[in-house]
Amino acid sequence: MNVLVIGGGGREHSIVKKLAQSKQVSKIYAAPGNGGIEAEATCVNIKDNQVTELVDFAKSNQIDWTIVGPEIPLLAGVVNAFKKEGLNVFGPTKEAALIEGSKDFAKVFMNKYSIPTADYQTFTDVDEAKQYIEQKGAPIVIKADGLAAGKGVVVATSVNEAIQAVEMMLVDNKFGDAGSRVVVEEYLEGKEFSLMAFVHGEKVYPLLPARDHKRAYDNDQGPNTGGMGAFSPVPDLDQVDIDFAVKHILIPTAKGMIEEERSFTGILYAGLIETAHGPKVIEFNARLGDPETQVVLPLLKNDLIQVIIDILADKDPILEWEDAYCIGTVVASQGYPGSYSKEIQLPELKQTSDCFVIHAGTGRNHDGNYFSTGGRVLLVGSVQKEQQKAQKYIYEYLKVFDHDEKFFYRSDIGFNSKN
Repeated sequence: MNVLVIGGGGREHSIVKKLAQSKQVSKIYAAPGNGGIEAEATCVNIKDNQVTELVDFAKSNQIDWTIVGPEIPLLAGVVNAFKKEGLNVFGPTKEAALIEGSKDFAKVFMNKYSIPTADYQTFTDVDEAKQYIEQKGAPIVIKADGLAAGKGVVVATSVNEAIQAVEMMLVDNKFGDAGSRVVVEEYLEGKEFSLMAFVHGEKVYPLLPARDHKRAYDNDQGPNTGGMGAFSPVPDLDQVDIDFAVKHILIPTAKGMIEEERSFTGILYAGLIETAHGPKVIEFNARLGDPETQVVLPLLKNDLIQVIIDILADKDPILEWEDAYCIGTVVASQGYPGSYSKEIQLPELKQTSDCFVIHAGTGRNHDGNYFSTGGRVLLVGSVQKEQQKAQKYIYEYLKVFDHDEKFFYRSDIGFNSKN
């Protein structure tokens, strides 16, 4: 089969690596791909939101299946466009992807279908938002309603910080239309985890849980990012909490989306938190998480394309998992998630049997050398029977970046941090 992967980040590189293991897949294309993907697939110079061009490419290159990685093309209607042309595509329609595209929609939806989540109010008026914050006190969470590349959430530890966040979004227009409405949300105490699932209508097939580290610096300090590393499975997570999340969150969400005439097919991502009253939803995404995908897919024994074919044929894919741990640490450009330099040459990335490298924001020059093109540059991961061994191998590998002040990474990704 010929397969097209839409996107060019770390998640898409993980998908490409998984597809490359399939005996059913003969040719993999990525649009637009990145420097690392280029070594394993044919990169196509089409942006992930150029819907018409993507459809035309799939038709003219006999693409058997298209897998959509990021949220932007989903909300641009790429799945709708592919379906209209009778093309096989895996991902939710733009109507279903609204569960990620609007945090206000997601909160209204969760309240309607009794899905556990934090109390909240949505505002477009800055003074009303400030009044609510002063009434509720801190800590409190401020979220841009729309897509903000993982940066539209402020966990405010003081009322003043919360008010500044609201002004940044509603007055200063920091996130454009995405921040023209804000969701002000109760702060929930507990450990976070991510639970993704293959979904088709009412059918829900959970993946292994993962935990990512959102804060930029060690010990969960600094600003929120798109994720500085992750691990899977989550040893301190009880099976009872996973079962609760599937039964009371994932399955009701899948059924509720059918009721809303937004039936969901693709990957539903639930960002969850273990509270004293059981798991609650922090956010939904309409696609595989990043960087969680980079540590979950390496543990999946199944052929990914066969899983997708089975799910769309209403057949249980019977997911099987390696009895091991996977940890991944992100290397980011200095300054991320704020402003940072691009086109910085990377040190030599050697292949080892102990670690794997997933490229996110990279390009490759004519000499075959990699350079940075984004904030999160790459992820170094390891699959091992023992969690500490995975950590050890990763941090030994990462020493190659220690003498380069243009990049940074967290030194506590794994199991010993308070996250």
